[in-house]
Amino acid sequence: MSKVDRDEEQRLEGLSPFELKNRLIELAGENERANALAMVNAGRGNPNWTATAPREAFFLLGQFAVTETRRDWDEFEGLGGMPQADGIAERLDTFLKANASAPGASALASYVAHGVERLGFQPDAWVGELADAIIGDHYPVPDRMLTHIEQVVHAYLDAEMGGAPEGGWDLYAVEGGTAAMCYLFDSAQVNGLLNQGDRIALMVPIFTPYLEIPLLERYAFDIVELEASRTTEEGIHTWQYPDQEIDKLKDPSIKALFLVNPSNPPSVKLAEATLERIRGIVANDNPGLTIITDDVYGTFTNGFTSLMSSQAANTIGVYSFSKYFGCTGWRLGVIAVARKNVFDQRIAALPAERTAALNERYSTITLEPWKVKFIDRIVADSRDVALNHTAGLSTPQQVQMALFSLHCLTDAEDAYKRDCQAIIARRLKALVEGLDVPYPADPEAANYYVELDLLSWAERNWGPEFADWMQANFEPVDPIFRLAEEESVVLLNGGGFDGPEWSVRVSLANLRMDAYKRIGSALRKIGEEYHSQFQNQRR
Repeated sequence: MSKVDRDEEQRLEGLSPFELKNRLIELAGENERANALAMVNAGRGNPNWTATAPREAFFLLGQFAVTETRRDWDEFEGLGGMPQADGIAERLDTFLKANASAPGASALASYVAHGVERLGFQPDAWVGELADAIIGDHYPVPDRMLTHIEQVVHAYLDAEMGGAPEGGWDLYAVEGGTAAMCYLFDSAQVNGLLNQGDRIALMVPIFTPYLEIPLLERYAFDIVELEASRTTEEGIHTWQYPDQEIDKLKDPSIKALFLVNPSNPPSVKLAEATLERIRGIVANDNPGLTIITDDVYGTFTNGFTSLMSSQAANTIGVYSFSKYFGCTGWRLGVIAVARKNVFDQRIAALPAERTAALNERYSTITLEPWKVKFIDRIVADSRDVALNHTAGLSTPQQVQMALFSLHCLTDAEDAYKRDCQAIIARRLKALVEGLDVPYPADPEAANYYVELDLLSWAERNWGPEFADWMQANFEPVDPIFRLAEEESVVLLNGGGFDGPEWSVRVSLANLRMDAYKRIGSALRKIGEEYHSQFQNQRR
């Protein structure tokens, strides 16, 4: 039985899972010290792998770029100038041949060649941008994203997100998905796409900031939840959406839809039928719907299609490089808006008074503020407009983003994707072996996380009477407190993501394989403890 009483559990379960986690870590640490049982924390999504080749290429490119600064100006020891583009591609080629055995040399050569041969870049302009950007000696120009790097990342998203729409996307490089979320909420409201008190839809379960931000006073959105409540005949969650849930979007009072695809925590991508149903609703019932999709886990699946591809005109896409490449510390993300979109049309159709106010807002950055596209308004708003001239992601960060993109664009065999998938698959296998349940073979699942509904599992294993007893006698967060106290295992509560109250989120990204068998066994042991209590009370 948990040391934390039921009243305390009720109080704590109102916290965000990421805040509740701190209390669980404290309890797990106490058990670790008392019983010499190493703590296992599967509560965070930070992966424990890193993509090495594009990092080696980055640091080798940096060395070359420094030699270019000295070539430009070496009058003072310890001071250089700025890389000059004239002839720089040939000089990089010479440098790479001289350093052919250096880590990253072959990768960097292939990345540069891809830009020239496949994307049509002029060699000196391309290499010159990379060298100058990695040195970081200029403000980002254009401020939204460097010219060649935007085209590289566009090609990557085209390959991974289901294809670029007609006309393509405009991209804004930002400080990870976190910054993208903050910028989008603000700019959508500033520009009249969303207004305080508007009705919005959330596809749940969902990453907790999407639950928490809309409730802030400045937004006070009226939230409609679309629940991923589909189950198999055996009662196992598929984490897909019944048609009647998607059909809530037919209500034209719903101004926006927010989703994570594949989802977080279940990590399951939307079925093609669901994508098509949303397309039909936008076409026939709710043409003004704004869709914001966060697709950070899409690259872990095969054949992924984002709404930023299938319903591009109404969709603002967010993609973060953090999870796939193991680079949460780099803070790399992009906002994507189709060049043919409804947002610019809706802004142009705002009432005269609102239009005049927006023209005044952006008048310091252009003489024709009414022509500023929504994507460029996001850039300006991210720096409170007045600092628009210093907007943009740092140029070294943009270079690393480009090299990550090129790593996949030059990987004809998808070896990197297969390796990432293999890491996760073997961890999932260890987890289910420890839990002693069948392996969940779901082609729609990324499996970056798994969400386990412990109540559903208990009912299938020990019957509905036992499941009812658990609900009557314990709080839904009781299992994660027991796991922390008894097994030094930290998981997040799925109810905090607006998933089933008795579910738990297990990250399959951040621990070595042997830890997952231990987590599965610990979950099984806790379940058997409950069942033993149930049987004792019946005697």
